[in-house]
Amino acid sequence: MVLMLWLAMLNENIGGGVMAQSAGQCKEERRILVNACKGVITRKPPTPYCCQRLRVTQINCVCPVITPQLAALIDVNYAIKVIQGCGRQVPRHFKCGSITTP
Repeated sequence: MVLMLWLAMLNENIGGGVMAQSAGQCKEERRILVNACKGVITRKPPTPYCCQRLRVTQINCVCPVITPQLAALIDVNYAIKVIQGCGRQVPRHFKCGSITTP
């Protein structure tokens, strides 16, 4: 779950028009993402559905849950590799929760 949240966070379109969602909507969005990308946690390649979910998950639903404890468990380089493999750019020096991308 930790890696999935990080993946979603990095994969969001940073400058795009992010629509506000309720806490319940964000929780559901995170749940769907985690379920779609479970295999990535064990370093299996992302499925097409996982990549699709990575592309649509909103950053404002993910960043607030990235605590220092959660950030310590994330392999940032692997997360970036997966995101790029799904066809998305990873912003450099982007701060989200307790993580800043390289």
